[in-house]
Amino acid sequence: MISKPIRVILVTDGDDVAKRAIEVAAKNLNLRCISLSAGSNNFFTGEELVNFIKEAKWDPVLVMFDDGGKWGEGNGEQNLLYVANHPDINVIGALAVASNGDRLRCINVDCSIDNKGNFISSPIDKHGEIKANDKGNHICGDTVGVLNKLNIPIVIGIGDLGKMNGADKPESGAPITTAAIKEILKRSGISDG
Repeated sequence: MISKPIRVILVTDGDDVAKRAIEVAAKNLNLRCISLSAGSNNFFTGEELVNFIKEAKWDPVLVMFDDGGKWGEGNGEQNLLYVANHPDINVIGALAVASNGDRLRCINVDCSIDNKGNFISSPIDKHGEIKANDKGNHICGDTVGVLNKLNIPIVIGIGDLGKMNGADKPESGAPITTAAIKEILKRSGISDG
């Protein structure tokens, strides 16, 4: 029996490079991550993902959701909603990962992090570059739109995890991804995992 809800940070990406970046960031910050949730072709249900989260040795736990760029609400978005709304889960924040392309959905974010590691109040693209022609502070992407259905205390916009023109390479410590997650922890009053 769970005594208190498990603290979770949602990540709206989960391709192979993003997975490696999240795993590196988790190690950097002494967090747990559910690597099995990555990938657009994973066939786990939301219930199974909650069970994986409950098996983590400590929290907060990083959980990735990916839809492979498919339009509409697919398995990744449905699982995200299930996990986020589960009574044993306490979502403390989310990384809203930007994409480029048509038919993207958007969400207003608390701040964004650019590919130099600066926290800004401007929208960014998948490269972590400021979108100069856009107004407001929103992120557009394949999976981020579903975050609008949730009441998440801290949402940080970020470019393509592990990429951003080489600024976030996993083999270099995924510094941008790590900084963004660290900011969620800081704003949540958590020093580390």
